Amino acid sequence: MQNSLFVAGLEWSITNEELSEIFSACGTVESAKVVTDKFTGRSKGFGFVDMATAEDAANAITTLNNSTQKNRQIVVKIKEPKPAGDRGGFRSNNNSPRW
Repeated sequence: MQNSLFVAGLEWSITNEELSEIFSACGTVESAKVVTDKFTGRSKGFGFVDMATAEDAANAITTLNNSTQKNRQIVVKIKEPKPAGDRGGFRSNNNSPRW
């Protein structure tokens, strides 16, 4: 098991520090990042937390998945690696014209 977690369903106003504080009850937090829109700076409602050990990550999943934090039910799971070549943004199918 890896140490990086994906967290969804976050309250829009939650900060990186608050996210770290929530997860610190489950073990040592190495980093906590709420993902924000690059233009508005507003939270996108999800983030990532890196725990110190796989045991801390497993404890966080067991303890916090489907829990209520700041009046929102959150989902906590292992962060899946990004597919190769994925740079985000618009995804088109092969039948779409390339401009």
